[in-house]
Amino acid sequence: MLGVDVGRGGDAADCTPGDGSFHGVRSLAQAPIGEDVEMSAGADHPATTLEVFADITCPFTHVGLKRVIEHIAEIGRPVAVHVRAWPLEWVNGSGLDVTAVEMKAKALTEQLGVDDFSGLRHDRWPTSTVPALELAAAAYARDMSTGLQISLEVRAALFEHGLDVGDLDVLARIAEQHGLPGREQWPKDAVASDYEEGRRRGVSGSPHFWVDHDDFFCPALDLGRDADGNLTARLDTEGLAAFFARIDG
Repeated sequence: MLGVDVGRGGDAADCTPGDGSFHGVRSLAQAPIGEDVEMSAGADHPATTLEVFADITCPFTHVGLKRVIEHIAEIGRPVAVHVRAWPLEWVNGSGLDVTAVEMKAKALTEQLGVDDFSGLRHDRWPTSTVPALELAAAAYARDMSTGLQISLEVRAALFEHGLDVGDLDVLARIAEQHGLPGREQWPKDAVASDYEEGRRRGVSGSPHFWVDHDDFFCPALDLGRDADGNLTARLDTEGLAAFFARIDG
């Protein structure tokens, strides 16, 4: 099971075993996904809709979401990806601790051989992710493709480019680059709406995926602890295969 920011009962700071917590480059968002592809798919090949409830500061989401988007790019069929808000600062009463996230990012980097956290900065950690989630909601209000692009970009900004995505100036620059409106026009109820929908569905943590009525909690990673209590991580090939098979239809 992929490590996740759990957020439902128990010690759920994030999605790792025993405590509960757990990404995106703009080019990945150019895969055949989003509203434009969905509209052109035709009756014989309707687009699959993939939803994921996730927190922006969750390192496991950053790794897992990237692998999912890469797979979608490879299969060459329309998949509409909706990254919905699951703010762990609401779920757990406080956001993820940057020191704990740094330790998880280090373990993921060393054990999986990924390069997804090169820009993570201790001194540029957001105090809240709600404004960034509101920006993503504003992007989704335009279309699915822009929404996914922003969802990936804010995570890359945090983990790969060393930007504080709780900084409203940083978010304003991202919005401007995509021709999105200023924060005063971002939907203020969208984050709370996603959060309540996630609670209704029984979201287990970040990331929790849905394909129609089938759900997959953190399907990309198999996380554990060694004898000394240190995080262990490997790609969950069986879990990913089952998840990808569901996406592929």
